[in-house]
Amino acid sequence: MNTPITYKSAGVDIDAGNDLVKKISPLAKATHRAGVMGGLGGFGGLFDLKPMGYTDPILVSGTDGVGTKLKIAIDTGIHHTVGIDLVAMCVNDILVQGALPLFFMDYFATSKLNVEQAQSVISGIADGCKQSDAALLGGETAEMPDFYPDGHYDLAGFCVGVTERDDMLPKLNKIRSGDVMLGLPSSGFHSNGFSLVRKIIQTSGLSYSDIAPWSAKNMTVGESLLTPTKIYVDMLKPVLAKKYIHALCHITGGGLTENLPRILPDDLACAVDLKQLPLSDMFAWFKNQAHLNDAEMLKTFNCGVGMVMIISQDNVGAVQNMIPTAFILGHITKREHDAVTYTGTL
Repeated sequence: MNTPITYKSAGVDIDAGNDLVKKISPLAKATHRAGVMGGLGGFGGLFDLKPMGYTDPILVSGTDGVGTKLKIAIDTGIHHTVGIDLVAMCVNDILVQGALPLFFMDYFATSKLNVEQAQSVISGIADGCKQSDAALLGGETAEMPDFYPDGHYDLAGFCVGVTERDDMLPKLNKIRSGDVMLGLPSSGFHSNGFSLVRKIIQTSGLSYSDIAPWSAKNMTVGESLLTPTKIYVDMLKPVLAKKYIHALCHITGGGLTENLPRILPDDLACAVDLKQLPLSDMFAWFKNQAHLNDAEMLKTFNCGVGMVMIISQDNVGAVQNMIPTAFILGHITKREHDAVTYTGTL
């Protein structure tokens, strides 16, 4: 008798997918917020903007992934933090437009669905959504045998937020020479530069299970590197409400050097004082281990700065009272040549 060739024998287990939906439904439900309509399982997620009470709303969307930081999660078996990274990279991006997150959707693709692994990842996504006050509105799980190596997965995310038209950022017409750049500390590398990070670890002889030489808390290398990207929504929400911010910059791939010019008028520049950067022992270790010069560090890593605000000099004290961790990173000046100039050394 011929054995039937089924979808499951080809590598796709529909029952496992259904089991995952049952397990993650409570996680999504915990992120419920005003505007959410229905639950998981439909062909699309529904959101009603009317209860938000906006007068002239502008929707802002963002999409991103986690990059090769996922390789460390896969190699260490630590999966619950990369979901936070996924949400953070998306919501921090729309935040710089002045938008507060409304909802988030994820895409999880793997070779063969491991329900426990996927549930751990999605629990992190739900945690990131709760930190952002965003509803986990839905997502897609794709089982793709022969496409990914066994045990590997990839993540992508998509978020939508809203702002009033008059509150959109950056406000290029308000940025002036003499304005102050306030930096907000990062929680580490966030989700950028990990191809270089992994290369440096490989050449150092360290394994992910070793105690990290830069960690004061005796974390392993893997645990430390998987510290999730900081989400700045709660921190910045009251400052945005006061309309103190002229521009916001999320320091992602390209570091300070590549990202700061994106929020500047053509005639102005950012003068950054490198002595003010909170360069942690971790950044210092990687810099020394790989013999990286300052220029390479500043265009690859965030160097301890996850977000930058441009505000009027008159409002510095008020903003620092609202966010005590905010520090003066530099000032806005008239542009002569480069959009970003540096004084001091790392």
